[in-house]
Amino acid sequence: MIERLVIFGVGLIGGSLALALREAGAVREVVGCSRNADNLREAERLGVIDRWTTSVAEAAEGADIGVLAVPLGAMGPLARDLAGCWPEDSPLTDVGSSKQAVIDAVTEGFGTTPRQFVPGHPIAGTEKSGVTAAFPGLFRDRLVILTPADATNPMASDRIAQMWQATGARVEFMTPAHHDRVLAATSHLPHVLAYTLVASLSDMSERDEIFHYAAGGFRDFTRIASSDPVVWRDICLANRAAILEVIERYQGDLEQLRGMIESADGPAIEARFRHAKETRDRFCDPADAQLDT
Repeated sequence: MIERLVIFGVGLIGGSLALALREAGAVREVVGCSRNADNLREAERLGVIDRWTTSVAEAAEGADIGVLAVPLGAMGPLARDLAGCWPEDSPLTDVGSSKQAVIDAVTEGFGTTPRQFVPGHPIAGTEKSGVTAAFPGLFRDRLVILTPADATNPMASDRIAQMWQATGARVEFMTPAHHDRVLAATSHLPHVLAYTLVASLSDMSERDEIFHYAAGGFRDFTRIASSDPVVWRDICLANRAAILEVIERYQGDLEQLRGMIESADGPAIEARFRHAKETRDRFCDPADAQLDT
């Protein structure tokens, strides 16, 4: 049982975590904290949190577990605010999509890597954002990756793993560097491509007609371009080395396909598409409507 859960940044992920733990009977009190009082009032009205404050020090008082659910760009300032007031023995985790950047920000903010800090990343989300989009089933049967730092206390890792398991999630462990390389390919690159495709088409003179006649394939592929631009701006900056690496690889593959189309090499095009279809069918559930973030 989590006696007092403190969520810094009560949006889709933080709000859904609170609702999932409530539904599981795994938390007694949820405290929300951010700079946006209106958002916190809405979270309280919706029953996501029990009480709220805009004071980091006040939120940290008596905390059992803390969750940093703010955009990556806000991790450093929040860590600096927490450095002098976070309870020494209380586990602290985050939900950021780039792990080494979060570890660096928290370490810089605290002056050292807190032993109770357990970096984490729930591989779940939707294209919607904000606390009004939160729902308790967001993490059910989804993967949560924990990436403990070298200094992390194993008991804190176990506590955070148990918290996520209470939501119905599956927990796995990775090193921060490996996480950032894998997620650059499986999550960050698809978002970059979706945003870029929509932006590219919107600049065409026929854009009104293009979007008017857009079919399901276009909507499915670009749905993630409706995600929060601030969140994805920060992810691109935080994990830029790994993202640039996968963009370069993708550009090479796209250039190969361009050559096949230019030379009218039907068998090569079909072979490439067939390989892609078989790979996706083997690893992905076609009915899965949730997003990776």
